[in-house]
Amino acid sequence: MTNSFVHTDMATEHTGVLRVEAAAENLKSTFTGKGVGQSLVLAAIVAAVLVAANRLIDSVAGGSHWIAGWALLWAVAFVAIALLAAPARNLSSSLRALGTTWSQEQRRAAEDEKTWEAALRDSRIMADLNRAMSDAAVSFYHKNY
Repeated sequence: MTNSFVHTDMATEHTGVLRVEAAAENLKSTFTGKGVGQSLVLAAIVAAVLVAANRLIDSVAGGSHWIAGWALLWAVAFVAIALLAAPARNLSSSLRALGTTWSQEQRRAAEDEKTWEAALRDSRIMADLNRAMSDAAVSFYHKNY
């Protein structure tokens, strides 16, 4: 008789928690995507252009004709976004490549330093390094002369 009044199909997870988790995942994917650097560089460049345009409009308009100045400011914003998207993308990708190269060079230098410290303590490693350097010198000599 009580089966008609008892509801056993209760949710196992709180809907608010699910919404917060979905929002956090969306926010994470927004800032870890491939085009994030390009978007940030473009936003910075457009912001700089808008600040310069705003100062120019304020100095020319002198407080009057604020609607025309506002429209001009937005026109500058849209034109800047359209014209600077490709250069911002190129700048972002070159900065990313430069950062990758720098981090790889730092990693290699740290590994070389660690190997050298180990070689100073272990004569077998030093002998291996000497042999490798001698082989490389002989190979370089035969290749170039």
